[in-house]
Order: sequence, then structure tokens, then C-alpha cells
Amino acid sequence: MAKRSKGVGSAGRFGARYGRVSRKRVTEIEADMHDSHTCPDCGADDVSREGTAVWQCSNCGYEFAGGTYRPQTPAGRTVSRSIRAALSESDDE
Repeated sequence: MAKRSKGVGSAGRFGARYGRVSRKRVTEIEADMHDSHTCPDCGADDVSREGTAVWQCSNCGYEFAGGTYRPQTPAGRTVSRSIRAALSESDDE
């Protein structure tokens, strides 16, 4: 029995255009975008993308702004951590 080739994924719509690296990057971004994400309000894994940088939990209806392709960006995580540290530092005083 012959081996089957790997599926092209969501970037198959591009055919042979744009190069292997660009198509692979599109596939990874879209797979991450459609993954299940945790709601920051209720904790359910029901967050879906409503539009560019707009995310909504289908469980509790909580709507929030995030990154274009994922609800929380690495820069956003850094800012949240800095704010949390600054708040806890001011509570200690």
C-alpha cells in the first residue's frame, strides 16, 4: 500500500503560489486562530473570533478585544504581568 502525502491544510487554496514558507505560516496562523481558547471571564473553552481583534465567549457572552489572530498577544501578556506587578507592589506599601 502506498503512503499518502500530507494534507495541505487551509493554505491549499493558494495552490502552488506564494512559496512553501508563506503557505505554511498561513496554515499555522489559521490553525491557531480556530483552536479553542479560554474565556478570561468564565474560564470556558468557548471563545471564538467575531471579527478583526474581536473575540466573544459563546458560553457567557463576554466580548473583548485581543489580537487579530489570537485572543491574547505576547505583548499583551507582558503588559498584564507588568500591571499586576505594579499593583501588588503598591499594595505592599
